[in-house]
Amino acid sequence: MAPGLPIVDFARRTRIYWEINRMMVRGSLRAVAHRIRRSPRVPGWSLAYESIVEMMKLSTPGDSIQSADEIRRPLERLTDVTRPIGVEQKTVNTALFRGEWVSTRASTDERIILYLHGGGYVSGSPATHLAVTARLAHEARARLFALDYRLAPEHPFPAQLEDAWAAYWWLMTEQGCSPEQIIVAGDSAGGGLTMALLLALRDAHAPLPAGGMGLSPWLDLTLSGETLLTNAPTDFLNLTILRTAARMYCDGYDPHHPLISPLYADLEGLPPLLIQVGSAEMLLDDSRRFAERARAAGVDVQLEIWDKMVHVWHFTWLIEPKARQAIRQAGSFVRQRIAAARQEQPILH
Repeated sequence: MAPGLPIVDFARRTRIYWEINRMMVRGSLRAVAHRIRRSPRVPGWSLAYESIVEMMKLSTPGDSIQSADEIRRPLERLTDVTRPIGVEQKTVNTALFRGEWVSTRASTDERIILYLHGGGYVSGSPATHLAVTARLAHEARARLFALDYRLAPEHPFPAQLEDAWAAYWWLMTEQGCSPEQIIVAGDSAGGGLTMALLLALRDAHAPLPAGGMGLSPWLDLTLSGETLLTNAPTDFLNLTILRTAARMYCDGYDPHHPLISPLYADLEGLPPLLIQVGSAEMLLDDSRRFAERARAAGVDVQLEIWDKMVHVWHFTWLIEPKARQAIRQAGSFVRQRIAAARQEQPILH
């Protein structure tokens, strides 16, 4: 276990069930209960975990989406469920981007995580992802910079990549961080943005970080993976929200563009990668295909497929042991990669 106080007191676990109940009542308790009774249970899912998945299914917009706000509101409500304690936050505003430092008592300056949140490039913020970023910072014993990048459709591609690029260079030039002590990480769209940033840095012959990490990364905005259909019954995502977000982000660009869909990029020369994905999620094939292509290109990539977990199940770590274990292993990857990168640095005489 990482040193320092944990960022949640598990004796207070009843709070999360109270929050779930409150959200169900405020949302649609009858609808959730009806869905759970009528839909086949996934073997291995707890009632609390299944309730969360069902609520997310009900709150995720489908059929027709008229505006980005319809995508943003459900993710913003997720912050009601998980409020970590013992977390220090420090807002950063520069001329090029915004963000915040996230740390716990276990964090040290030896390790830095540049975190790019998910939300389909059209939603999300450091606030919506604090439960994940704080836990990851704790397990990695690192300081984490959560970038508040610009969102589509107001700011389509490549605005998000420009912000990530600026934040990475700011860490090195303004914060005194060496690339060997930095891991770039992200979930969902942020996982895809992580890989795009690594590709952009490689192509510019810029210093690469110690590694990259994608949690349920969205790597193919052409939406060609088979699991988009086969895993639709178990995941809370749907094709409508994915298509809408892809259209808003691309804004006329070909979704095959390698910095939009890293699956189609030349992956040679990327730093070591960790990819975590759930076997029950629609974007499973994105990770499997990307890992296969990365290995073929000589990249050191660890692909972890977590049994019966849905998209970015890491959010449920307060109630789901597999989510806690996944973040713990992600933290271990950060520590090991940064230690290895420092040892690999040539000594100049």
